Amino acid sequence: MRVLVTGSVEGLGRAAAEDLLREGHDVVVHARTEDRAGALAPLTGRGAGLVVGDFEDRQAVLRIAAELNAGETLDAVIHNAGVWSGSAVMPVNVIAPYLLTALLEGPRRHVYLSSGSHYSGRPSLDGVDWRGRSPGHYGDSKLFLTTFSAALARLRPDVLSNAVDPGWVPTRMGGPDAPDDLDLAHRTQVWLATGEDPEALVTGGYWFHRRRRQPHDAVLDPGFQDRLLGVLAGETGVSLPGSR
Repeated sequence: MRVLVTGSVEGLGRAAAEDLLREGHDVVVHARTEDRAGALAPLTGRGAGLVVGDFEDRQAVLRIAAELNAGETLDAVIHNAGVWSGSAVMPVNVIAPYLLTALLEGPRRHVYLSSGSHYSGRPSLDGVDWRGRSPGHYGDSKLFLTTFSAALARLRPDVLSNAVDPGWVPTRMGGPDAPDDLDLAHRTQVWLATGEDPEALVTGGYWFHRRRRQPHDAVLDPGFQDRLLGVLAGETGVSLPGSR
């Protein structure tokens, strides 16, 4: 399979990309800048493709989508890129994966990196600063992303769409004292992106270490899903294929 892993310079994205290569998949890795892309040389040297662009910049996301559509068809995307705080929270954690999902031609599996913090998110779309002019709320961003994953599963039965909580793990974002297992954290993403056993061929799930969990109630509310899709389409000028 050919799999794009966003945010793959380090942490969970890097671990997922390395596992995919080890398993014999074609992989496309992603870095925010050309300087950071240098750290991916061990993966590109093993045949991984590379795209570069800052997901805080919508034009960069559009360019990456066009670049990928012009190349070999992708089978799956692991939407791993994310930020914890600051003005990039909504652009990177929500807008970029929304645009890639709506614009990429071909992928039939999408895996979105959620978080247990989505339970603290507020299911309100009023006054959200999608353009990053002010700091965004991480829990809100992960609630919106997890809701988007569920909406995609509902509206596009031809696509497998799942959200994954990797746990609180000792990455650069999680910090050195995070208590969960770093080695296990990326494996559910890889499994959902490429697995062929019946348990992996599902859609609409919220997962933690290959076990489904119940997400925030708003995630499964079709009305909230539709409102979110409408706001994202209006904000970006790009509609999700299959949405109303």
